[in-house]
Amino acid sequence: MKIRTHKDLEVYQLAFNAAMKIFEISKGFPKEETYSLTDQIRRSSRSVCSNQAEAFRKRRYPKAFISRLSDSESEAAETQCWLDFSLNCSYMTEKDHNELYETYDNIIGKLVNMSLHPENWSW
Repeated sequence: MKIRTHKDLEVYQLAFNAAMKIFEISKGFPKEETYSLTDQIRRSSRSVCSNQAEAFRKRRYPKAFISRLSDSESEAAETQCWLDFSLNCSYMTEKDHNELYETYDNIIGKLVNMSLHPENWSW
């Protein structure tokens, strides 16, 4: 399959689906977390996707492309931190935590590989 937009990237699809799962799970977080943990985990998970979209559009400029991928990677790691808080506060199951954490490990790996080979993504 030819990659024509950021939505065609496997890493984007993984990140988008994970962000949507986090959104659904976080609907059950306590109201007192609305402006802290709930907001933060939703923002960081969505930023993984939005930074990939920006990176894809800047792929003809290797340094800008790598910079945005790095931002996406950082947001993925931040999301993992919020996942840990969510588990330790008993806001999510260990199963959901482990699945999502593993997904973000996979996302980070894919982003690192893209950053190491920007020439594969330029046009």
